[in-house]
Amino acid sequence: MVNHERNKKILLDLLKQPENSRCADCGAADPDWASYKLGVFLCLKCSGVHRSFSCQIKSIELDFWDDKQVEFMKSNGNASAKAIYEKAVPPFYYQPCQSDCNVLVEQWIRAKYERGEFTGDTKYPPLPYTTGFFEGMLWKKGKENTQFLKRKFVLSEREFTLTYYNKDDESKGPKAVIFIKDLNATFQTEKIGHPHGLQLTYQTENSTRNLFVYHENPEEIVTWFNVIRAARYAYLKTAYPTGSDKELVPKITRNYLKEGYMEKTGPNQKEQFKKRWFVLDSQTRKLFYFKDQLDAEELGVIFIGTESNNYSVSPFAPKSTRGNKWKHGIMVETPERQFVFMCEQEREQREWIDALRKIHSRPMSPQDYAAEAKIRYK
Repeated sequence: MVNHERNKKILLDLLKQPENSRCADCGAADPDWASYKLGVFLCLKCSGVHRSFSCQIKSIELDFWDDKQVEFMKSNGNASAKAIYEKAVPPFYYQPCQSDCNVLVEQWIRAKYERGEFTGDTKYPPLPYTTGFFEGMLWKKGKENTQFLKRKFVLSEREFTLTYYNKDDESKGPKAVIFIKDLNATFQTEKIGHPHGLQLTYQTENSTRNLFVYHENPEEIVTWFNVIRAARYAYLKTAYPTGSDKELVPKITRNYLKEGYMEKTGPNQKEQFKKRWFVLDSQTRKLFYFKDQLDAEELGVIFIGTESNNYSVSPFAPKSTRGNKWKHGIMVETPERQFVFMCEQEREQREWIDALRKIHSRPMSPQDYAAEAKIRYK
């Protein structure tokens, strides 16, 4: 019992070291689990992944630690493991945080410790995200229906394109050629209804197009995600040759600032309210709205400018409540018109206003002004 208490104190003291005070894999604060095989401190979520391929996981406070295990933790720790297992992580490779979906966290952990992808050793065959070319089959949702069908996708970093084919016969040509310049990828597991669901979004001539895809194999879908990120990184390095990784990496792919249903009325604020799915993209300063969350194309888009350019975001009680079931209103005012939305709950209203104001308070760049000039309200 004396040894147990002494060893627990040693472990708790190790946790106070800055490098051990966060989970070795996702960065979550105050890890309370550890791998005595790898010598790393982990959060509950990441410890579960480690347990799936190694039973050498213990709770720091609840489990018994013998002297040998504690000495191993003292001799290693998160910083030592990072120097080995993250020695050569490419700048474009996505390193997940605590809030990311399970498949990203799991595959990051397996890539580090199981497959040893970032040790700096030469890999043969080379890792797909290092080759500049990748092809394979993905399940893709139909544009006009909810059916998912297998489609072939081909990514070429040399051409900066992602191409997909509707049929196995490629001689009939591609269904779409997507330019990496305009492509975003983000995991949407809940929205798509699959633990490996990935949303691909790109700009067409007249609208924004969403593709919803998945692969049954978790390693394969995360490989696709990082292959796309590798191509995006290469494009950004070409487009902005003086840009640093600190500037460019956040632009590779992005999660949307907020998504969800709100009710929307028309330009006269007397039209019937209709339920719409909204997506707020911080990078482009655009609020998109769709009939439903898995729609391929938006019904409309609203640019979120700054107060000095005659934009505003505020709580609002509408004059008319025709057709609306929700009571918590928001007004977004642009130089051209006013938009009124209704939220189901006051909490959602606050969250939307906070998210919109986060963009509204950010100064506009020259690229923002160019994007604003192209907006046509429906």
